[in-house]
Amino acid sequence: MATSASSTINFSTKPSRTSLSWKTRLASSSAFAVAAVSPGRDQRQYPRFVIFSMGAKPTVLVAEKLGEAGVDLLKEFADVDCSYNLSPEELRNKISLCDALIVRSGTKVSREVFESSGGRLKVVGRAGVGIDNVDLAAATEHGCLVVNAPTANTVAAAEHGIALLTAMARNIAQADASVKAGKWLRNKYVGVSLVGKTLAVMGFGKVGSEVARRAKGLGMHVIAHDPYAPADRARAIGVELVSFDEAIASADFISLHMPLTPATKKVLNDETFAKMKKGVRIVNVARGGVIDEDALVRALDAGIVAQAALDVFTVEPPSKDSKLIQHENVTATPHLGASTMEAQEGVAIEIAEAVVGALKGELAATAVNAPMVPAEVLSELKPFVELAEKLGRLAVQLVAGGSGVKSVKVTYGSARAPDDLDTRLLRAMITKGLIEPISSAFVNLVNADFTAKQRGLRIAEERSHLNGSPESPLEFIRVQIANVESKFASAISDSGEIRVEGRVKDGIPHLTKVGSFEVDVSLEGSIILCRQVDQPGMIGKVGSILSEENVNVSFMSVGRIAPRKHAVMAIGVDEQPSKESLKRIGEIPAVEEFVYLKL
Repeated sequence: MATSASSTINFSTKPSRTSLSWKTRLASSSAFAVAAVSPGRDQRQYPRFVIFSMGAKPTVLVAEKLGEAGVDLLKEFADVDCSYNLSPEELRNKISLCDALIVRSGTKVSREVFESSGGRLKVVGRAGVGIDNVDLAAATEHGCLVVNAPTANTVAAAEHGIALLTAMARNIAQADASVKAGKWLRNKYVGVSLVGKTLAVMGFGKVGSEVARRAKGLGMHVIAHDPYAPADRARAIGVELVSFDEAIASADFISLHMPLTPATKKVLNDETFAKMKKGVRIVNVARGGVIDEDALVRALDAGIVAQAALDVFTVEPPSKDSKLIQHENVTATPHLGASTMEAQEGVAIEIAEAVVGALKGELAATAVNAPMVPAEVLSELKPFVELAEKLGRLAVQLVAGGSGVKSVKVTYGSARAPDDLDTRLLRAMITKGLIEPISSAFVNLVNADFTAKQRGLRIAEERSHLNGSPESPLEFIRVQIANVESKFASAISDSGEIRVEGRVKDGIPHLTKVGSFEVDVSLEGSIILCRQVDQPGMIGKVGSILSEENVNVSFMSVGRIAPRKHAVMAIGVDEQPSKESLKRIGEIPAVEEFVYLKL
């Protein structure tokens, strides 16, 4: 058995708003009070990670120009508000009415935006690759999924990088301006050849690797620096991966394709420019902030940098009197990397599909602030996701009011090797089930670990290795809550913990164990658990009471220690019984305790 502990999480349980429980002697009528669960938090169709009110269409705010094909796709599913050039204050005022927000690079989605949303904003879509204009930490804390469109504009950005590279090498922009001014300065605009020159690609992701392919076709020697790039992919293109210092020291041309992060901010500065070949030429179609623009001006004036071709800037648009923009050895374009007709349409469709999918509850493949669960893993674990959440909901509703839930152990029974089971998604759903019934928090895959940690709850995961076929990822999931009292004493295991266990049968989650009692009841609707003296007629008596109120029984199972001893009866019901019906069940002489649990 391999054990791995997850993040630590601690919260105090309030009396459950979704459960009713009695022992043989009933409490006062106030014990029957049930508070309604808010509509948004009780939608659990798989896989519901992002949830919105099902009573009306969601609202999507498009804050920057988006291709018509993407807007049309959004309109098929949502009410779309296209409001461009909003001020920060206007955005904050609007956002509380929106379920999703789509931006490009010009809109800052700050912590204040998420706070102003009042918890309604569930998805932010960035129409493009970079997400440095979105506060990811705040998005995660507020349970908001952030998705981007990383593939549609890859070729366009790479093509623009090559266009700037060749235009810079041959002084195209300067020569064009000169000719249009009536001059003919052939000797002034003599360029340099690309063949045989060394190009350093700084950032070997999607765009960087595409630039490398095209530069190889131009006869350049290409090296690259990227601490995360796989060496085999570089070798396949014919590119050598080198250190940062080696890349900038040996390059004739440098093309930047790195994201803007604290580690890359102003990574090209006075110190790094001093390490470069004199006469180096720089292309930037990534992010303006990766270059110290004042330092670049100094390097250009000193001749360290012969030329620069820039599509992005620290502040966009840059000021008209910018020394960098006005420098005669700088070629500048207004952030055109993704500006082809094909790319604009592709990005619009890609981000619209990602946002609509997220609003439908699907885990987007382009999510940037959620654990990346591969599609094949997601598909395989699909039947167990609902089981995980419902076991969490059952377990926490069994905790007696006033007990503080501090420690939860989750056991996954599987015939697979310990490293061949990705449980992040299951842990998130168990956390959702544990927290939502007893708090106002909204929990999803994005913020599950954060929310748990914030509440001081410790969730330990362990694997129970079973003999058998590894075709199914899981045989069972067991949830145990330690050091608490239970409102249903029979849920306490021999080791003193509340314990519930479940399996998936024919695609349906089933409760298969409560405490030390074996049961088998479908986790659909809600459940009544009864501990009783095992004697004839018990099923009929309980079933008769429920049928008189037209409460449909979906499943019924009895687990017992031995014939004529104690037994636990688990009853699945489609509707919530009335207080009077539940009271009558509790008054059956052979019923020692029971609890109604809402799923």
